[in-house]
Amino acid sequence: MTGATLPPLPVQPPDVDWPTLSWRRGPLPPSVDAKRLARLIDRGFTDFEETHAVVVVQSGRLVLDRYGPAHGPEATCLSWSMAKSITHALVGIAVRDGLLDVMAPAPVPEWRSPGDPRGAITTDQLLRMSSGLRFSEVYEPDKPSDTIEMMWGSGKADVAHYAASQPLDHTPGTFFSYSSGTTNIICRILAEVTGLRGEVFAAFMQERLFEHLGMRTPVPKFDPAGTFIGSSFCFASGQDFARFGLLYLRDGVWNGRRLLPEGWVDYARTQTFQQTGVTDGPYGAHWWLGLGGEGSFSANGHEGQFTLLVPDLDLIIVRHGRTSAALKDALKVWMGEMAAAFRT
Repeated sequence: MTGATLPPLPVQPPDVDWPTLSWRRGPLPPSVDAKRLARLIDRGFTDFEETHAVVVVQSGRLVLDRYGPAHGPEATCLSWSMAKSITHALVGIAVRDGLLDVMAPAPVPEWRSPGDPRGAITTDQLLRMSSGLRFSEVYEPDKPSDTIEMMWGSGKADVAHYAASQPLDHTPGTFFSYSSGTTNIICRILAEVTGLRGEVFAAFMQERLFEHLGMRTPVPKFDPAGTFIGSSFCFASGQDFARFGLLYLRDGVWNGRRLLPEGWVDYARTQTFQQTGVTDGPYGAHWWLGLGGEGSFSANGHEGQFTLLVPDLDLIIVRHGRTSAALKDALKVWMGEMAAAFRT
């Protein structure tokens, strides 16, 4: 779980309090063209249908936040797949507790029959979207979609069982295929190794993660089987997602206390093998790579949810909203432009 070639992660400035209680506000750096940035922010609220929140943190200070109608600093926003990166943190906590070895075959009951090739799938391969399991990650109701069937159709009572019951299409570790199903399998593994489900697991999330960071708004959702739907549903405010981002930008350490295993953040931002033809962008382990330039990594969600971390700029950019797939690529370009505005 090392990343020797990765850019170093910045440390919290000694004169800046950790935002456990509230964010220290600060001015934009003199090097930033404030007028250019203002134009970018205006575009962010006019060009992408609905924008609910934009929060920018640099060097541990909140330097910019703006909210859409009916939203504000405490308003919870959709996470969609940004919850996958929260799931990565929860796996890290289980690893640190000695409950899980991500390099070992994943403990999945549907794969235990002798000779079942799925039994070789590791938790690492699930985290890297390289399990080889069949899964159609589609959000359009008029097209075949395992995502929709899992969360709102026949699989909704037990999302992990639905995903784990899919056949193997590729040898594990040889084929990248983004899948919300694999995340929900991981979430059931977490429930089993901790012995916690439903509201008791929610209390675990609060005690071991959110409370330390001062995140007061998260609302995780669970299926009827008690599995955290970590593929898609952990509502929180923009400022709280920025707190979560700061934990990763600070290498899993908060106010002098290590919450995630040493090397866990580097593991998240170490690139996964992808076969020729993948167009979604490079991927690590439940984090996307490169949205804000080389060395950046991000939690991305459906309809344009982003928590972008840029280590060399000590920068966090959070964006929430509802943006259709037709504007998806333009919104990603805008996120990159936002990061570039701090690079001048």
